[in-house]
Parts: sequence; C-alpha cells; structure tokens
Amino acid sequence: MAKKQFKAESKRLLDLMIHSIYSNREIFLREILSNASDAIDKLCYRGLTDREVGLSRDDFYIEILPDREARTITVRDNGIGMDRQSLEENLGTIASSGSLQFKKEIAGQEGADDTDIIGQFGVGFYSAFIVSDKVTVITRPYGSDVAYKWVSSGADGYTITECARDTAGTDVIMHLKEDTEDDKYSEFLEEYRLRSLVKKYSDYIRWPIKMMVTKSRPVEVGEGEDKKTEYEQYSEVDTLNSMVPIWHRPKSEVTSEEYADFYREKCGDFEAPLTTIRVSTEGLTSYEALLFIPARTPYNYYSNDYQKGLQLYSSGVLIMENCADLLPEHFRFVKGVVDSPDVSLNISREMLQQDRQVRTIATNIEKKIRRELEKLLESDREKYESFFAQFGLQLKYGTVGDYGAHKDQLRDLLLFYSSTQEKPVTLKEYVARMPEDQKEIYYACGDSVQKIANLPQTEAIRDRGWEILYLTDEVDEFVMQILHDQDGKELKNVNAAELPESEEEKKAAKEKEEQSGELLAFLKETLKDKVSDVQISSKLKSHPVFLSSTGEVTLEMEKYFAQMKMEDAPKAQRVLELGADHPMFNKLQQAFSGDRDRAAKLAQLLYQQASLIAGFAIEDPTAYTDLVCELL
Repeated sequence: MAKKQFKAESKRLLDLMIHSIYSNREIFLREILSNASDAIDKLCYRGLTDREVGLSRDDFYIEILPDREARTITVRDNGIGMDRQSLEENLGTIASSGSLQFKKEIAGQEGADDTDIIGQFGVGFYSAFIVSDKVTVITRPYGSDVAYKWVSSGADGYTITECARDTAGTDVIMHLKEDTEDDKYSEFLEEYRLRSLVKKYSDYIRWPIKMMVTKSRPVEVGEGEDKKTEYEQYSEVDTLNSMVPIWHRPKSEVTSEEYADFYREKCGDFEAPLTTIRVSTEGLTSYEALLFIPARTPYNYYSNDYQKGLQLYSSGVLIMENCADLLPEHFRFVKGVVDSPDVSLNISREMLQQDRQVRTIATNIEKKIRRELEKLLESDREKYESFFAQFGLQLKYGTVGDYGAHKDQLRDLLLFYSSTQEKPVTLKEYVARMPEDQKEIYYACGDSVQKIANLPQTEAIRDRGWEILYLTDEVDEFVMQILHDQDGKELKNVNAAELPESEEEKKAAKEKEEQSGELLAFLKETLKDKVSDVQISSKLKSHPVFLSSTGEVTLEMEKYFAQMKMEDAPKAQRVLELGADHPMFNKLQQAFSGDRDRAAKLAQLLYQQASLIAGFAIEDPTAYTDLVCELL
C-alpha cells in the first residue's frame, strides 16, 4: 500500500515532540502504557452494557515484551483496539485524541465516573519516536475479525495494511535507535530498567503490567555430606505494578507500618515519618493526597540541592517528581504525593499549567498541613516540640517571607524558649500567664539561652517575676518585628523596653538624669560616632552597662546583615546605657570631676564591655587589653 503523509502541521509537531516537548526520553514508556490502559478502560466500560465482550476485569492486562536481538520493545494490551478509520484519525493526525473524544461521549452516562481515562492530548503515542527509528502498531478492534498494521519511521509518513491478530487489542512495537556515544538506547532493553520505569511512572495504573522476569531460587545439589544449597535462575511472568495506590485504600485498611514503608521508598528516608496526613477531596477539583512530615531535617535541606515539592500523579500516572507549586515555601519540608484527574497539564504531561485547579489544591493542602500541625501541638506536645526542633526555623523564615504575608497563619505554630517555664512556649501561652500589671511581651536575643539569661538588661524584668522569651535564631528579631503583637500585647525587645515606674521612681530617675547631664554629654562627645546617645538605664541593677539601640534597625539586625556580607549593610544607632547605682558609675563621676582624661578612657572601656556583652567583636583587642591594664 502506498505510504501516506502526515499533514504538514502534524509533521512539524512530530519533529517538535521528538526534539523539544519531552524533556526526558524515558517518558515514552509511561505514555505507551497509559494509552494501553485507556484502551482497556474503553473495552471494560463497553462490557458494562455488552455481555458479548466476554471479559471480566480480571482478564485485562498489559504486557511488555523486550527483544534484545531484534532491538524491539512491544507493549501489548487486550483493550478495545482500533479500526482503519481510528488509525487514520488517531495515528495519522497528531494531537487527535481518541481518549478525549471517548470521555466526551460517555460524560454523564452510568459508570462514566469509574472510567478514568488518562490520555487527553493525542500526542503521547508519538513519544515512542524519541527512542525508536520505526514504530509498528498491530491492532484489531473489538467486534471485528480484521486487524490492521500501521507502520511509520517518523515524519516521512506511514502505511496501513490488513494483517492478522488473534484477539481484540493492540501491539505497539518500537524498534530502538542504534546506540551512539552520547545516547545508549539499549538500556531500555534491560529488564531492570524497564521494571524501574514501570515502578516510577506507571506503578498505579489500574491494570496489571506483566513481563517475563528473571528470578533465582534455592536448589539442593549433591548427596550425603556433599549436599549443598545453590541458587539457580529461572524466568516467569511477573506483575510489575502494584495497581492500587496506598492513598486509594481505605484508611482502616492501611497500617502505620505500611505508611512508613511507602514513605521510606518514595521519599528516600531511612526513618519513619514523624506524622502522616491523608487528604481526600471531591467537588469541582477532586484529588487525593498522602503527605508526610519527616522526623529529621534532610542533610541538604538548606542547600541549593534540596528540591521542595510533592509527587504529582494524574489518574495514577506520575507526572512530576517534585511539583513545587503544590507547597508553600514555609511548608517546603513536607513530602508525599497528590493524585488528581482534574489538573490541567501541558502537552507533554510533564508540567502544570498555572490554573485555578492547581491553586485550589495548593491552598487546601496548606490549610490541611496547618490544621494537622495545630492538632499535633495540642494533642502531643512532646512530638510537636520534636518537630519544631527540626523545622521551626523554616516556619520562622516563612513568617518573615513575602513581607509577612503568612504571619497570621503561622504565629500559633511558633515556639520560643521561656525564662520562667524553662521550655518552649507559644505566644498565646505567654499572654495567658501575664500578670495584670505587665503590658508588653518581653524577649531577648542571643547566641544561647544561658548567655541571654546573663544579659544585664534582663535582670530588672526577671526580678519582677515577668517572663522573657529567649531567642537564639538569627531570624528571631525579624520574626518579632513582623508579628508585632499578640492579642494586643506588643512584642518588645528588652533592650528597647520601657519598664513601668511609680511616680517616685520617675522622679528619682529624672533627678539622676539632671545631675548627670554634663557627664552624659561628655561621654557622648567622647565616643563620637560610636553611639547615638548615652543614657541612665532603669533596667540595670547589679551590672554597670549594656548596649541598646534606637530606630528601626536593632543590634540583632545589624549582626544578621553583617553575616550576610551585604554592601553598605544597615547599622543600628547604638545607645550606651549606664547603671547609676553601680559603683562603676561613681568612679566615672569622680574621674569626670577630677581627671577628664581618665574619664574618657573609662568611657572607652565601658563601651567596649557593652559591645562584648551585646555579642560584637572588639575592633582592636590589643588596644583594649592595654587600656584595661592602664586603668588597673
């Protein structure tokens, strides 16, 4: 029979598909198996009303037949098959989808909801040409005694001839291209490679995918004392796919061990997950999700190598290994799968279109994760604290990310170490314990809990019995600035907090300021651009000095920006605060009255000590040491 030509636009599309549309050539097997599954679905659906089909669900299967000598891979199904017209329409015109047309025809009919057709674009078949230099299709339609052979070597056209086939169904025979230095097409003839591709992409196709596989078994050889056990290899037909995804099984039928095994296999972890989340939603956008929160932070979590995202399936077929669009950044640690027949895919079924369904699923998943974490916080505090120790930093980054857009969704999930409870607490719990005379929530930042507890500026607050949140992460100051308040109680860094004072205390403080006015002016002039102000502090009791700041940039922010090695990094306006009741202040006053040079040196010493307490490095350690020795 004369060779027929593809339509001009089909030629261009075929060339585009082979070289551009599919980013991964191994995808061809997924597409051919999906087409075979659709063909079986169609015949199975017809069997609901046509008793002459004569096949039950258990009779349907797909078979993979690799032939190393002939360099062919055959995918065989016993589905509905195609007649000559169907071959012309579906294989002669690229992007004509018989599966999509079938879905439209049965929409609304009884049993249609159970017929989960995968193909929609009519291009998947042509992915075979990515690895093949010739493709042969032998097909016999259900209800006919005539079979047809379709043969093509690509864009040069195709032929259709009559042939023989014993039963209804289709064989897709792909003759692999010759190997080159860069491309080893022979790998797809290897048994282990085919098994792995089925497991990766088509494990949850509902029909058995069978292949002859090599196995080993123990056999006893020899007799008497010479008797021993050896292993022999043998071949048998095996089912490669599990067919029913674990997320489709009723919750009551899945054990925690099965969830853990699935997580380890799919997510590459050695430990069981900390918690498992199941989601099933029906409606305008239907989907199922099986999500896991890892027990530990992956080793590469904070590196560029880590890929966030969920595995995306469409009707049980893997579409994307890491679909980042389904997870918000603050929950990037969550692993798992989402399966939906409703997502709009691009023509290669490798990427999502940015549409309403994707956004809807992502929004629902975010809410579900947050609810599960809130439930865990309430019902199993120890387990939640274990989670927060691993991923709390990510929640904090999420709080400050996008200019605080997610702060209200995340604030109740955040934990901070409490000075009075000596354990992590929430802001809600802090507020519930606040005495009536305390108007603000106090926090202090530092490298460790012990170092923060020793800060001079925390002493007066602790003496009043008030709780302080000890913050040890670099991002904490930004978190507090973004959150701003909790239930109307403002969050205040102890450096900037103004403690409530009685009228007598206010009067005494004012007198000290007036009496020390000339000294404070002298100190400010002496320290010049190192500080923006020098003040008498109401927070110091047994300590002589500490460093605070004024303005929008705090000391903690300055440290963070410095570590980021930013050009023209913002700096805090430093304020040197002195304890007027400390003996050192008396020494300073005496020096100011009788020896201004010594007073200036004491000012430098106190500033350097305050910088050390605040966690800043001394610019010139040698000069500082010489100054201490001189004053001693």
